[in-house]
Amino acid sequence: NVSYTPVCNPRDPVLHSAHSMARQRKIKKIRLHSEGNEILRNALIGILVLNAALYLLLHNLCVVPVYVVAAVCIVLYGIAVNFFRCPLRQFQGDVEGTVVAAADGKVVVIEEVEENEYLHDRRLMVSIFMSITNVHANWFPVEGTVKMVAHHNGNFHKAWLPKASTENERSTVVIETPEGHEVLVRQVAGAVARRIVTYARENEECCIDEHMGFIKFGSRVDVYLPLGSEVLVKMGQATVGNQTVIAKMPPTAKQR
Repeated sequence: NVSYTPVCNPRDPVLHSAHSMARQRKIKKIRLHSEGNEILRNALIGILVLNAALYLLLHNLCVVPVYVVAAVCIVLYGIAVNFFRCPLRQFQGDVEGTVVAAADGKVVVIEEVEENEYLHDRRLMVSIFMSITNVHANWFPVEGTVKMVAHHNGNFHKAWLPKASTENERSTVVIETPEGHEVLVRQVAGAVARRIVTYARENEECCIDEHMGFIKFGSRVDVYLPLGSEVLVKMGQATVGNQTVIAKMPPTAKQR
């Protein structure tokens, strides 16, 4: 299973690297995300049963419909497999003050907003929209300690709409970095997404390279950064989860 309890020390880059390598060895053979196991298994059984039944009914009459249905099933199953793929990735850069993309997708929002759920102050929000063709695993965007995890039921507006961040079903994770920054990450369900999975647990340490969760089908991830952060992506830019550096946070009093 790709969900696990973080054990790395975010303050120690050597331990971070060792932990990442250990995780890399552990998930080396996992090419599909465990969240898709049941769906893919049931879909495969359904496809086999459907096509076998059609063949038995029609093979003496006309096999063309059998071939057409089989081709459609193969395409649809291929899309599902592609959706649940789980690429092996390891971030190679400096993690101090670094914010990486929490998901594959496209940047749809970069703006200063008021965050009223937990932080209750002005923040710089960067949102990444995931289409149905993107990898839907979510990564921790920063290193640190998980301070809060909360799930909120809500609507299922289209994920790219501004109101989706506060009105849609969502999960919120707050991480305190070793430098003292608080970063809020919000997994937002979309019009198609109906299930958000969050692996983060309060008071546990988390590292870049680790999966924070998974959202099934089209959705988005919002990251709320401290003002003064240097945003390194542009509107419409494609991102690669755990690889694209989306921002650098400013120094804190601890670093001065």
